[in-house]
Amino acid sequence: MDNEILELYEQVKDKLTIEEFQAKINDISKENEDLGFVDDYYAAEQVVNNIIGASEDDQKSNGEILNIGDLEQGPQAAIVGRIMGISNPKSFKTRKGKSGQVCNMELKDSTGDIRVVLWTENIKLLKNFKEGNIVKITDVDIKEGFRGDNEANLRPRSTITHFKEADLSKFPEYEEKITDIEDLVPETKANIIARIVRIPTPRTYEKNGKEGKVTSLELKDATGEISYTLWNKNVDLIDELGLDAGDSVKILGAQVRERNGELSLTHWDGRIIKGDFDVPEFTQEFIKIGDITEQNNIAIKGVISKLQDIRTFTRKSDGSEGKLRNFDVSDDTGSIRTTIWGNDTDILLTKGDIVKIIGADARFDDYTDSGYSLNTNFNTQLSINPENLSAEELDIFDEIKQKVSQIKRLSEVEEFDEDGIEVDVIGRMFAIGEINEFQRDDGSVGYARSAKFSDGEGRVGLTFWDQKAKQEYKTGGAYKIENAKVRLGMYEVELNIGGSARIMELPEDSDQARFLPSFKTIETMLYSHKSIADVEEDDEGIIVTGRIIESSDVREFDRTDGSKGYVKSLEIADNSGSINVTLWNENAKKEWNVGDAIKFQDPQISFRNDSLEINVSRSTSILEPDESEIDDLPTYDELKESIYVPKTIEALEDDDRNVRITGTLKEVFGNKILITKCPSCGNTVDQSSDDFVCSFCGEPIDEPRYLLMVPARLEDDTGEISITFFDNLAEELLDMKKEEIINLTDNGSDLGPMEGRIDDLNGLTVEVITNVSFDDYNEEIRLNPKRILSKYY
Repeated sequence: MDNEILELYEQVKDKLTIEEFQAKINDISKENEDLGFVDDYYAAEQVVNNIIGASEDDQKSNGEILNIGDLEQGPQAAIVGRIMGISNPKSFKTRKGKSGQVCNMELKDSTGDIRVVLWTENIKLLKNFKEGNIVKITDVDIKEGFRGDNEANLRPRSTITHFKEADLSKFPEYEEKITDIEDLVPETKANIIARIVRIPTPRTYEKNGKEGKVTSLELKDATGEISYTLWNKNVDLIDELGLDAGDSVKILGAQVRERNGELSLTHWDGRIIKGDFDVPEFTQEFIKIGDITEQNNIAIKGVISKLQDIRTFTRKSDGSEGKLRNFDVSDDTGSIRTTIWGNDTDILLTKGDIVKIIGADARFDDYTDSGYSLNTNFNTQLSINPENLSAEELDIFDEIKQKVSQIKRLSEVEEFDEDGIEVDVIGRMFAIGEINEFQRDDGSVGYARSAKFSDGEGRVGLTFWDQKAKQEYKTGGAYKIENAKVRLGMYEVELNIGGSARIMELPEDSDQARFLPSFKTIETMLYSHKSIADVEEDDEGIIVTGRIIESSDVREFDRTDGSKGYVKSLEIADNSGSINVTLWNENAKKEWNVGDAIKFQDPQISFRNDSLEINVSRSTSILEPDESEIDDLPTYDELKESIYVPKTIEALEDDDRNVRITGTLKEVFGNKILITKCPSCGNTVDQSSDDFVCSFCGEPIDEPRYLLMVPARLEDDTGEISITFFDNLAEELLDMKKEEIINLTDNGSDLGPMEGRIDDLNGLTVEVITNVSFDDYNEEIRLNPKRILSKYY
């Protein structure tokens, strides 16, 4: 309870406890929670007034009704005056999110005037009253208004009645004088009857950290035209009263302003009454699109035949962000590109909508087919699917809508033999490639990305450009693409998805998506599933599914253009065998966990290092297998048993993969465990004095890359074989990090500190997972270990 409320409690503390006082405050607040003016202080005032205020007020007024000019702040039994003005109700939200309404009334007598505030429960009392009536209002609270003068607030139990015993000499006459627009006088209040010419889209603005809105209606009577500005809550009157262009209205209490020699009207506490008033009819002249020349303030009707996405830009004047949107409007005589700005871009538009535009400017435009384009402004009225169109117009527009709303089947698109045709298509997206960055001739950076698209009847390639390339797409998702441009590729028809194209993901339960085959069905139509054992070099259009059994660290490298690249190796297995996978760049940087199931859609199969491997290209999609595909895979533990087959050295063959060997190390060779490599080309670096020189390119190298290796022989009861441990496995074998070894051996030049640790490896028993290869130089097989399962003496 704050200090102000405690001061009020001091007046009644001898009549109730502070807990009782707080309880009564809560009761009043709850009873009046829909009223915007009821806060804890107001409720506390009511508690005090209910206890001591009413009797004091009765004694003070002694039944006498005070003149308006004599009113003082505080509770008042009644006030009387002539209604000089009534505002339209305005809607609001209470602090608890409930809806309410408020409106104002101006009361006047011979001594002064006062603004009366009516709230949700009071507004219904107004249905029996109008301007000019003399009324008595009971149970009001006189407070200081926001202008500093007195203001009368009605309470929930206030009443309004006609004051029939009034002495008319004490009240000014009310005259509802209607002023012609040409006779308006600045800085006065006026009543006018006029017809609405146009209603522009409300604009938002920011002031003192708060957002407001404003719009200016264009009005016309027999004598002239004028703008009528509505601010903030008053803007809502357009919808609440159902105002539209062509309506006749009576406006009471409008404030006349003058700026730069031009008059305008502002709505404050006045009232807008929509009705059938005696004002000349106004017929808006519309121009056919084919007849447009360079001119201002024109009006058109047509169908949105092409729609682009909203674009943002930075204003040069102040660095603020602006918005624009382009679309084409077509009638039976032609089409014109139209640009809308700011808040107009928030209007929901759909290709095929009928649009009415009033008050736009046409300009020459060399970049459009018609030679002209249309620009809207703050005073432009934009109406979507307007009513009162003629039967002839509806017939014309329906025919255009049918043409522009056509969806091309991809089987038709596949047969196109001409570049540049724009089409709208629906299908499912797959084989979504990585984003590729490139530099244009003008030095700017561009982005491109490829994908495949199918509706079950046909398939086309997609190329996304710039912002469209950077959007996220879902493999298998249903999409509608508008304004895609046909490009005849080398092997198939492709669709270019650039700045003017639109891409919309379709909900699976939408009418358009329901007619598409499922992703699983399309996948089966376009690809063949192969087990790992059945893949062949240069296979195309296949799907390989497996479980990750090995995952290497990501390796960073320098490209020829100086940029960084990334590569990572996986090994996957199914119940038929295993295969290596090479991932690049973004795919390489993702986290892939051993044991996870993984699916490769349209991978490249190549032959490398005497075995087949999967290469993830730009057209390859890496997907999560569905439940049925996962069920067909062995578990990770089952794969370990079937893939990692234990063998003796005697039983090894030169094409063995993932065999499990246990043996004892001997003849561990430690004379050169660090090999210096060129970081660019990977070739061995020669050391000459303090300079490193690449043996391949001959260029000096500041920082070489070091390869850690420990060669040895591995022996079991059946024989022995050469084995070499590299990098991570060598670190694990030595229980040391490569960086420690580099520092300890002075970059490999002095291996003395490592001799004891290397000698200790002799006699160590290790269990490893390894591949077997044939050493052409020594004409024998050797082991290429991939993992150390255990080591012990």
